[in-house]
Amino acid sequence: MTLIVSPSSPDPSPERAAGAGDQLADPAIEQAVARLHGEYAGRIDTQCVRTVVRAARRDLGGSPVGALPELVERLARYRLGVHVS
Repeated sequence: MTLIVSPSSPDPSPERAAGAGDQLADPAIEQAVARLHGEYAGRIDTQCVRTVVRAARRDLGGSPVGALPELVERLARYRLGVHVS
């Protein structure tokens, strides 16, 4: 059985991010941001990386939940690579 999460619905088990106001944090998203920021340090700022990763997560909303962390990071890495080149 596969759980389908629509792009507009929040993560089924969200955690509040410190200082994020009403935005919900997804640990997998934050980990992807940290890894990709390291890869693109000096070329793309953290906020841009975060925006691209969140957009990738939103665009992949209908994907299987278990595959989301890897899919989101791959899509974000591709988009950031296109942005840099």
